[in-house]
Amino acid sequence: MKPEKKEMLSASHLVLPLNESESLLKFESKTDEEVWNAFDRGNELAFNYIYRVHVKAMFRYGSQITCDSGLIKDCVQNIFIQLRDKRGSLNSVSHIKGYLFKSLQREIIRKLRKETKLGRDGMDQKETYFPITLSHESILIQREKDEEIRQEVRNALKALTVRQRQAILLLYEEGMSYKEIADIMEFSEVKSARKIIYRGLATLKGILKKT
Repeated sequence: MKPEKKEMLSASHLVLPLNESESLLKFESKTDEEVWNAFDRGNELAFNYIYRVHVKAMFRYGSQITCDSGLIKDCVQNIFIQLRDKRGSLNSVSHIKGYLFKSLQREIIRKLRKETKLGRDGMDQKETYFPITLSHESILIQREKDEEIRQEVRNALKALTVRQRQAILLLYEEGMSYKEIADIMEFSEVKSARKIIYRGLATLKGILKKT
């Protein structure tokens, strides 16, 4: 008799049904560190809260690194499954979104390197990373009322380096602090995040002056 094939569990299977959503509201008043610590102690509602609040943003951020939606989905699910498996031994986290973004970025790049033999510096060289598809809610876009100027901003962003686009996206689209950006981009100092954003914005300003 053949043994039963074990079904692969997806992260979505671990999420509580929507009728439990009211129970998740109690976490809205808590800090990220409090939510994370509750999750690490085994609180299922805390895990579900983290998933519901951040999963869409993770997919959005992942789409800036690769257009392979299947790969993004696999990476997002892997991260949540791994986190759940490691409960009780996780380090303290003060900013959950930044932690998840950094984890997702590493996971996607790891898979891309494996599939395409991308070198260590491949992310800096691949210009398709971080095309910055800004939403209409983006601060950069909200500032400009004229649609023609908005399009000029979008076009000007394409002239930036990959790292500049990434930093600007994290600041304006995802609302990250300079400290969080430095952590995600693995800068040793916060001032490096400030510098790359300053240079990127200076380049944008110069391009837009010419249009």
